[in-house]
Amino acid sequence: MAPLPDGFSYAEWNATYNALSFGIAAMGSATIFFWLQLPNVTKNYRTALTITGIVTLIATYHYIRIFNSWSEAFTVASKDGGDYTVQLTGAPFNDGYRYVDWLLTVPLLLIELILVMKLPQQETVSLSWKLGLASALMVALGYPGEIQEDLSVRWFWWCLSMIPFCYVCSR
Repeated sequence: MAPLPDGFSYAEWNATYNALSFGIAAMGSATIFFWLQLPNVTKNYRTALTITGIVTLIATYHYIRIFNSWSEAFTVASKDGGDYTVQLTGAPFNDGYRYVDWLLTVPLLLIELILVMKLPQQETVSLSWKLGLASALMVALGYPGEIQEDLSVRWFWWCLSMIPFCYVCSR
């Protein structure tokens, strides 16, 4: 978990708080919308739309976790009715939730894309496995670089994660 810098203004803290709150509402309501629309979609696309709902549900859950981690990392107080001050609590902000989210959702989104392409079944299955695993590997290789402070180590992991990324893009 990356250390948070001290000195957030109330406006900065509040903007992040509200953006996360908006993300939760948007993803949660999108999930409901997608699943309610299933009967209105041609049968061939229902699996893809179901996956879309799963992706937004996963994102909703992780936005809630990020929101809670953000809230727990700070105290916001007003002294004598004056301006609000923002202080770190010492609780870590878990930025790993983003990578857990991407580890699940990026392969699902690629599989969804493959499903709507109407490829032959054998090609759909083969491509889904190849691109799903390659995209998961891409995300998994990116995370160690994210948590490093040494830029040369960060660049090493970036280069490694670019290998499966280029593979996915070449397909």
